[in-house]
Amino acid sequence: MAGSSFVDYVKIFCRSGKGGPGSRHMRREKFEPKGGPDGGDGGRGGHVILRGNQNYWTLIHLRFQRHVIAGHGGSGSRSRSSGISGEDKVIEVPLGTVVKDADTEEVLFEITQHGEEKIVAKGGRGGLGNVHFKSSTHQTPRYAQPGEPAVEVAVILELKVLADVGLVGFPNAGKSTLLSRVSAAKPEIADYPFTTLIPNLGIVEYRDYKSFVMADIPGIIEGAHEGKGIGLRFLRHIERNSILLFMVPSDSKDIRKEFNILVNELEQYNPELLDKKRILAISKSDFLDDELRNELEKELPDIPHVFISSITGSGISQLKDMIWKALETSMLER
Repeated sequence: MAGSSFVDYVKIFCRSGKGGPGSRHMRREKFEPKGGPDGGDGGRGGHVILRGNQNYWTLIHLRFQRHVIAGHGGSGSRSRSSGISGEDKVIEVPLGTVVKDADTEEVLFEITQHGEEKIVAKGGRGGLGNVHFKSSTHQTPRYAQPGEPAVEVAVILELKVLADVGLVGFPNAGKSTLLSRVSAAKPEIADYPFTTLIPNLGIVEYRDYKSFVMADIPGIIEGAHEGKGIGLRFLRHIERNSILLFMVPSDSKDIRKEFNILVNELEQYNPELLDKKRILAISKSDFLDDELRNELEKELPDIPHVFISSITGSGISQLKDMIWKALETSMLER
């Protein structure tokens, strides 16, 4: 997925359709010149609807569709005929889309299921025809209700990538290399910071035809929660992950310190992220001998950890086992 094609934030203006007016028609036929009221109701205005679609991974299709307008309801007519409903406008969005009020930034709802639908702007109700106002004391009402007006609302759509496992680490920690090793994803890989500029998703195959989704989140740096680097743009994607896989390279000057910085950035952004299960992978471990590993073990934080090498493949199977076990535990605790 090219960097220019990944869009995870858009603001759109939505307007529903107004309800159609009720009819004031009076029945007039050859043998019944004073047949009384028979005006039908106006049609409902069209809704603006958001629908979850698992085949979408980005909001790019809405980048240039900033105005979404539904159809108006039709007018009621004779013989108690109701007007047609206005055309609904359906906006397809990827799973994990959060919808906020553009003025207050209040979260209105989230779309997390395929086919799930939520109304953003409700169409106006159609007005009642004059037939509803007939009574014993008023046999020929010559008035009807107008339809309800349209609803206008500006909303912000934010995408939070849905994945089972989120890779958390500084730039050049080996996250993209790991993802390319365990899945068919092809993220850009190079030996300079911020190679990954968009979240990349990969499906990791496990034993017995099982699989899970792994997300490579663009690198976090110290101060990311304050807007430094590019981390602030992508920290929200981590909120959707069931498990956080921290990655620290074995050649780091202080593995525990680097891990603590990452944990602190997540805590400052959203303390609830610390409730997620954590695994630590020491990457680039292909040049470590047993003595060096034993020395590094002493300074590692007290969480499940594994030494891996995406180049040689060592530790990858063990890492998959740890992830699957954590996923099963997480599902049981829900």
